[in-house]
Parts: sequence; C-alpha cells; structure tokens
Amino acid sequence: MFNQGDIKEHMEVLGSDGQHVGRGEAHGVYFLRETMASLLEQAEAIRPRIERGIDRAELQAVLPAGGVRNAIDCALWDLAAKSTGRTIWSLTGVTPKPLRTAFTIGIEDTPEQMAAKALAAKTDLLKIKLASDRPVERLRAIRAARPDARLVVDANQAWDIAQLREVMPVAAELGVEMIEQPLPRNGDAALEGLQSPIPLCADESCLNLDELDAAARRYQMINIKLDKTGGLTHALELARSARARGLGLMVGSMCGSSLAMAPTFVTGCLCDLADIDGPLLMKRDRIPGLQFSNGKVQPPTRDIWG
Repeated sequence: MFNQGDIKEHMEVLGSDGQHVGRGEAHGVYFLRETMASLLEQAEAIRPRIERGIDRAELQAVLPAGGVRNAIDCALWDLAAKSTGRTIWSLTGVTPKPLRTAFTIGIEDTPEQMAAKALAAKTDLLKIKLASDRPVERLRAIRAARPDARLVVDANQAWDIAQLREVMPVAAELGVEMIEQPLPRNGDAALEGLQSPIPLCADESCLNLDELDAAARRYQMINIKLDKTGGLTHALELARSARARGLGLMVGSMCGSSLAMAPTFVTGCLCDLADIDGPLLMKRDRIPGLQFSNGKVQPPTRDIWG
C-alpha cells in the first residue's frame, strides 16, 4: 500500500506491508523548482511500481535525486526496520550518538538585531545567515555578543569572489569555523586553487555523488541534505565517498519536522557538523518528536522513525 499526503509545505509518504507502516517526509529542493504539486505528480507516476513492492535499489534507478525519492526512500528504511524488528542503526551500520546542532540566526535588517538573536540563542553553536549587505559588520556584532559561541556562516550563494576574499580574513580572525556556499552554484570555478584560511563548504554546489568530483576541487567540506541526495540510501553513499577523499562533512536539511530530521540524524552521526534545528523553527512539531536540550539532540526513538 502507498499513500501520500500534502501537509502544508512538506510531503509525507506512508508505505505498508499489510502489518507495518513506514513513514518518510520531504520538503523538496527549492532551487530545483520542486513544489508540492510537482512532488505529488512525480510520486503518482510511479505508484504502480511502489504498490508492487519496490525496494531501495530499484527506487534509485527509477527516480532522480530529489524530494520524492527522499520521502519514499526514508519510508522504505522505516518499514524495513519495523518489519524485521531491527533498528536503523543495525540496518545501516551507523553508531548512534547525541548530536550538537547549530541554531540558525537568520538575516535581519541590522547587525544589532542579529547580535540580539545570537545573544538570546540557548546554544553555543550558531549558524549565521549572511548576504552581500554588510557581512563583516554582522559577524563582528555577533561575535561581540557571543564571544563563547562556535560560529559557522552560510552565505547562500550571495557573494562574488571579491567579497569572499574580503570576508575570509575577518571570519578567520573572529574564529568562524566554516563558510558555506559563498559563491553561486555553477559559478564557483574561481574557488579552485583558492587558499582559504578556513574551510569552505559546498551546499547547492554538491547535490549528490555526480557532483562530488567538482566539489572536491573547490571545497573542503560537503553539506549533505537528504532532499538533495534523494534519501538516506544515497546520503550514506555520499558521506562515505566524501570521507574517502578527505573532505569534512556537515549534515543539513530543507527544514521539516522530527520525521524528516530522524533519517538526517543518522547521516549526522557520520559528520563533523549538524544543522538539524528544523523542528525548533516550526510553530509545532509532530508528537513524539526528537528531544532537543541546549543545542544537543538525542538519537530518534523507534516511535518517531527507524
């Protein structure tokens, strides 16, 4: 059986073997123009295959990486765990551990407003969203407000190479640990050979294994998101391949509830940094949900997923 539901801004997929139900959730990849309508249409197109009993290997072959494959792939993992009585940790070979998640400080009108948000954050790992408007001033204000915090930066493709060169030494001086996606996707060839004082991390520039070669020449880290990889299956492959190349790893998400964060958490146990604060940014998470406390997240329990 296969059911799908359009729940506000994300897709939830349910799969069943007649006795157990597996669940998966996806948000879609906005910069690939995925919408709820396009996700539902893509899912319906392969409904007969799913209802005949698709497995994860076949799913990788019949769907491209993206939100639909993510939701279905994660539902299949959950269904496998429930039908076999095994945990997701046993199935994947990943060792569970608590994760410290970054808390996102979004862009505000002024540096002072962002500093106030950083001061109010109840965690010591902050992910700072920056654009082309006064990034240095914003970083300095946040560091002054939170001298104790670990800082990472997400530029969201907003800079050119000249602005990156301007920001890098200041970011290094302020103890920033990483800059994520400073240049636009398909516009970052200038990073090849660049000597950066802090690691640069690919987000939009590395969706899946097909883009790892180019990303490895330009970045020192990869941000893995299950909506980009098309599910946990490919995310684990990408993580292990990136590690084999000596790259650092971050796990992130396109937002979502604890159902989306649970398989993301599994990938996070292989990573250096985690940004899985999606449930904290929602008005209401599902119940039961992941347990967050002072920036630390506990492994998902089986009544959530896996």
